[in-house]
Amino acid sequence: MDYFHYKNGALFAEDVAAADIAASAGTPVYVYSKRTINLHMDRLQEAFAPLDPLICYSVKANCNLALLKACADRGAGFDIVSGGELHRVLAAGGDPATTVFAGVGKTASEIEQALSAGILMFNVESGSELAVIDSIAARMKTRARVALRVNPDVDSHAHEYTTTGRKENKFGIIVDDAEAVVARWSDFPNCDLVGLDMHIGSQITETEPYCLAIDRVLQLRGRIERLGHRVEYFDLGGGFGIFYKGNEAATAADFASVMIPRLRDAGVKVILEPGRFIVGNAGILLTRVTYVKRHAGKRFLICDAGMNDLLRPTLYGAFHRIWPVETHMPFTTDESVETPPADVVGPICESGDFFAKDRPLPEVPEGALLAVFGAGAYGMVMASNYNARPRPAEVMVDGAKWKIVRRRETYDDLLLDEPRGV
Repeated sequence: MDYFHYKNGALFAEDVAAADIAASAGTPVYVYSKRTINLHMDRLQEAFAPLDPLICYSVKANCNLALLKACADRGAGFDIVSGGELHRVLAAGGDPATTVFAGVGKTASEIEQALSAGILMFNVESGSELAVIDSIAARMKTRARVALRVNPDVDSHAHEYTTTGRKENKFGIIVDDAEAVVARWSDFPNCDLVGLDMHIGSQITETEPYCLAIDRVLQLRGRIERLGHRVEYFDLGGGFGIFYKGNEAATAADFASVMIPRLRDAGVKVILEPGRFIVGNAGILLTRVTYVKRHAGKRFLICDAGMNDLLRPTLYGAFHRIWPVETHMPFTTDESVETPPADVVGPICESGDFFAKDRPLPEVPEGALLAVFGAGAYGMVMASNYNARPRPAEVMVDGAKWKIVRRRETYDDLLLDEPRGV
């Protein structure tokens, strides 16, 4: 669910008309709903309450400072994959003691930064990484808390670019190798093994992959504890899918119903790392139709937003609901309905610059506003300056109030770090 709704033919973000935001902030602009963020945090906490999990918001989904603060205010910890994300968490008032550092390529400087900040733990993805963490902890005269990220060789049935739990993926330590790493733990005297971690993919819409992965990691946990190590934490990762089109995803309660029986009596502190589930449907992208172009029997709605602003349709062929901001026609993807198809495209000089192809859409004039829904996750964080385009503004709505929480870039911003000569 979300707090974007139509009232008298006009789209509202909570209690604010989307058209008013576009008129004041300009387009393209990302609009986030604080109530929706809070709603999804609450649903996770309620669904998994028997496990009393630590919910670590996955910063890679959307790292806007106001959004991070909203998560922190709701009691979230954080899942980070870079030193830059850690810097943002701290700037937003996040607690490093409830922050988990994942990612396959942590650099020495990032590891030192995280140890200095006092993070909860590193999710370690290789024996080589573990050796580097150990040496840095020795040099800093401190101890590093680590969990092994286990690759359980489970297919999440997500897009091939977002599946991370198969043995051919770059992520984690193959489950058959993890026990061997633990067997030589004396090689890492400055590291404390405190947990196991898994993350099998993103936009997962089924519960079965989690069942398989949890069972395999729990079996490994038993073997590791027989080697003399107590596994305090079990980090289940994230990846819960959301509704982009209809009711294609399982709910938080659905996921909880299969996880809780497996973990209720396991004697571990459970960590969840949702990102998209919290913010995906908490954001929309507003864009204005610059031109309506018809040729070869097709209708093109050429917008002022492009693939540099929202990459997912180009990168993944991802579906986002798109609908006019002002219309009395209810949203539909039914091609039998009397809505002529259109390609919704941007101004970028690439044929891959599109948000939708052959999509049923009402007739709209040039200058009309369109809303691209489900854009709160992996939207602005993946935006670029391709074609020397300034990145869009970001807005946070809270009830009847709204605020620009990241200003639109200017042309001068694009030149700040470039000298004019040698």
